[in-house]
Amino acid sequence: MIKPVQIPISSSLQNSGLLFLINFRKATERDLVALEWNGEYSHYRQLYKEIFESAQKGDAILWLADLKDVGIIGQLFVQLISVRMELADGMSRAYLYAFRIKPNYRRNGIGSYMLSYVERNLIERGYHYICLNVNRDNIEARELYERSGYHIIAAEAGYWHYIDNQGKRQYVHEPAWRMEKELG
Repeated sequence: MIKPVQIPISSSLQNSGLLFLINFRKATERDLVALEWNGEYSHYRQLYKEIFESAQKGDAILWLADLKDVGIIGQLFVQLISVRMELADGMSRAYLYAFRIKPNYRRNGIGSYMLSYVERNLIERGYHYICLNVNRDNIEARELYERSGYHIIAAEAGYWHYIDNQGKRQYVHEPAWRMEKELG
């Protein structure tokens, strides 16, 4: 259980009253279908299942922003341990990915609040660094991370693959910037 902490709240989030209607929580198996966002991300079905299994082993956390009477409006996954130790080593360094807020709820401070919430949880777990990869073309996301204290430390080629919901291997090329933040 996360201890209550003071997390800066943007004036837009505070004024909207949304914060009091959002439950920031860990995903359950029942949430996996909702992570497909009405079919938009159904091609990641198998990947979400694998990430959830990793979370069941304690290697990852799937965080959700669940809006009362609406459902899941945001997600943020954290890898605690990875084969790429420079991303997540299970002790002091964690890797953030699959961070999304549904379009109708963006620019209200929900993403910033969720990011701060997850960072605070990592601090409580004893982590000192968090890193992420942001698509080089996603300037808006990069600016959010920079405002939150992240800085670019390297370029990432951005090659990865997954098995889609039809059982076919899909190859992805998303050149990215690796960003990092010291927690604490």
